[in-house]
Amino acid sequence: MTTPMREKMIAQVAAQRAALRDRDPQVLADKCGAEFQNGLFRIPFYGEMYVVTFPELKVRVEKTNKVCGLNRSAMFLYYLQTADGSPLVGKWVAFRDLPGGMFYHKAYQGYSGDRLAKAIDNHIGVFERAAKNLGGVKLDIADASFAFDALPRVRVAAMYYAGDEDFPASANVLFDESASHYLPTDALGGVGSTLVDRLTGEESKDDVE
Repeated sequence: MTTPMREKMIAQVAAQRAALRDRDPQVLADKCGAEFQNGLFRIPFYGEMYVVTFPELKVRVEKTNKVCGLNRSAMFLYYLQTADGSPLVGKWVAFRDLPGGMFYHKAYQGYSGDRLAKAIDNHIGVFERAAKNLGGVKLDIADASFAFDALPRVRVAAMYYAGDEDFPASANVLFDESASHYLPTDALGGVGSTLVDRLTGEESKDDVE
């Protein structure tokens, strides 16, 4: 049964595909840092390779050839649409500092940082191993923190602050200040949530159809 939300997502993805078909695929690839050859974009997402066909603009997991679900497909299409080639800034910003992010910051913190803090539960070594396995680069911030290349030009950081008897543990998932040049804010929320999924051993329910 198709719900109104799913119908809206189907229409959104169809509109994204229609808009992208009119653009030069090599220019799109150059701006977002993807490979483009033989009608295929190859784009890594947290180290896992995905392919986007052109001009069909279908998104698949390269290793399994499985078709991605609507949310994951929309993210890659937004990435191709939005990317303008801006360089990384090297400054971390919170979700609330992204365009329109203040209104949704509390919800985002709930399904990103708060969920990560609960999963780590002061087991910093477990967090560090999971981060390194995902290709994270250690940062000198907080009690433990790592930077990740979510997409070729979208960098994300997970920062963990250990708790004690006076203060509970906390965590944040932040973005390089350039992130809004590559994805809209709601899509970046999904990128942050996926990082927590990968660090805690969960998988997005919308990875594949």
